[in-house]
Amino acid sequence: MNFRYICSALALSATLLTACSGKKAEEKKAAEKKIRTKEDDKADSLLLVYNPQKGDKWIADFVDNLHKKYGFNGNMLVAKDGKILYEKAIGWADYLHRDSLTINSEFELASITKTFTGTAIMQLVEAGKLSLNDNVKKFFPNFPYEDITVKLLLSHRSGMMNYVYFIDDIWRKEKRNMKKGVTNQEVMDVIAERKPNPYTKPDNRFHYNNSNFMVLGAIIEKVTGQRYSQYMMEHVFKPAGLKHTHVYSTTEYEKIPVDVVGHDRTWRYSVAQNFLDGPVGDKGIYSTVHDLVLFDKYLKNGRLLTQKSLDSAYTGHNKPVNGHFNYGYGWRMFDGEKMDKVVYHTGWWHGFRHIYVRDLNKNIVIVFLGNLTNGSLMHLDDLYKHFDMPIIRKGAYHGNGSLPGSDED
Repeated sequence: MNFRYICSALALSATLLTACSGKKAEEKKAAEKKIRTKEDDKADSLLLVYNPQKGDKWIADFVDNLHKKYGFNGNMLVAKDGKILYEKAIGWADYLHRDSLTINSEFELASITKTFTGTAIMQLVEAGKLSLNDNVKKFFPNFPYEDITVKLLLSHRSGMMNYVYFIDDIWRKEKRNMKKGVTNQEVMDVIAERKPNPYTKPDNRFHYNNSNFMVLGAIIEKVTGQRYSQYMMEHVFKPAGLKHTHVYSTTEYEKIPVDVVGHDRTWRYSVAQNFLDGPVGDKGIYSTVHDLVLFDKYLKNGRLLTQKSLDSAYTGHNKPVNGHFNYGYGWRMFDGEKMDKVVYHTGWWHGFRHIYVRDLNKNIVIVFLGNLTNGSLMHLDDLYKHFDMPIIRKGAYHGNGSLPGSDED
């Protein structure tokens, strides 16, 4: 009896030891996969090579017309199959001081930041540090809403109000410091204290708003014990070789250290950063057109996330808008039978307006980063048609979906 017991115990121990060793080996392999090599740097340099003399003439004419006729001011790039077809910096970085844009100018990505935040959350899920079904109260016990999970935040189904308007109203009425940035934690504290009415019940419907990803930014900081900026640099930017991508918050910088300024649609004034440029996760990442090409590369090759996580992030978790448009985990998307799978995100914040499009089937990346908030980016249909891509504009299709006003940046 004792002998049998001892044998069973030894067998169990051996099994556990093998399992632990296997898990450690997998973790080590995953960690090593994220370490950059000289070969990575060389390959990235080749990817970003561009000869203006060999730029795509059709795209050049299209962009020239977009600038002259519709007023696009900013940086743009189109790449296919790992090759840049055309890129250009057009216009002013700062109209007041007549500073011109360069191709390496860093723009506040606005809501394109959400694609990075979604990536970070999925990394933490892979690492077992949180679950998609975790309740926000697990991390913030005084959070005033019930039944809101990480998954609902990622897919904009939490039903929360938009903190931007809520906080702005309080700061103005109470004459608080409008220049000093507020942190994600401070916003969470105000929400816990004031308990603003939610927009709707959790998981009732899709309602896009910045609160979802501001809360996710707060969760990243709580789970990792790092500032959002530190985590992103260590686990996303550096592994992907994004050398011109940073998180800039007015809680960490009195003046954001970039030269690109957001402008209103008529150049009448520059949009100054204020306390609302403090919270991050929903916005706050600054980057370049080249680094967004690299982000696409390292998402596709498994450096940042497993294919299982990407499949989950690229699955629509809401009712399609106009038959084709949906939202996954930090990504907008276009889906259709016998049509390309496209994931993308738009951005609109404090004088910046952008679109970042990734056609996963044709391996095309289209980036327009603008710092003049006019409607120029509503006129890209011919560019999509030129590449036989779906037109990424909801008004080009008909069908059922979310109510008007529920899908804004």
